Amino acid sequence: MQVIKIYPKGFASNTYAVTQDGRDCVLIDCAQPRVLGECRARGLNPVAVLLTHGHYDHIGGCGELWKSGAAIYCGSREKQLIFSDANRAIFHDIVIPHFEIAGTLKDGDELCLCGLNFRAISTPGHTAGGMTYITGNCMFTGDTLFFESVGRTDLETGNSAELVASVKKLYSLEGDYKVYCGHGEDTALGYERKFNPYVRA
Repeated sequence: MQVIKIYPKGFASNTYAVTQDGRDCVLIDCAQPRVLGECRARGLNPVAVLLTHGHYDHIGGCGELWKSGAAIYCGSREKQLIFSDANRAIFHDIVIPHFEIAGTLKDGDELCLCGLNFRAISTPGHTAGGMTYITGNCMFTGDTLFFESVGRTDLETGNSAELVASVKKLYSLEGDYKVYCGHGEDTALGYERKFNPYVRA
């Protein structure tokens, strides 16, 4: 398995292309329309997108991916936020790209995509329907958990108590995981358990 990090240009989140065979891939979030071209330049065909949450800086490229045939999934509590007036207002009434949600996920759901098994973990707090995804020893936390930090909770459907509970839920998982965050650099779950100054294990 290979994880390819596609850094944003300007304001947007990290996008991650996860591939087993070096051809088909699953994207974790899709920050910008340019992500499709970045994948194709690497010889990758995006088959699906797993959204950690619905803020524009994580979904800005979903229109292009949906038009290319990729299936897009999100948390069951997040779908209503994605296309809402409240979500547009966060980003000063920005235009949300048109796409459709192929399916919604709840806590513990599993998907087999491109030969990889993904487990969805409900991690509300940054948004009500936030999801973390695990495949192998890799954890994709969106804006729930960062390197020595956690996500903000002052936007629509955010909740600080839920965020703390979600981070502790991740800490409680057995073993260690490489953590791929929505913004900034990668980290490790074991490291965050010991050193994250915002939520301690």
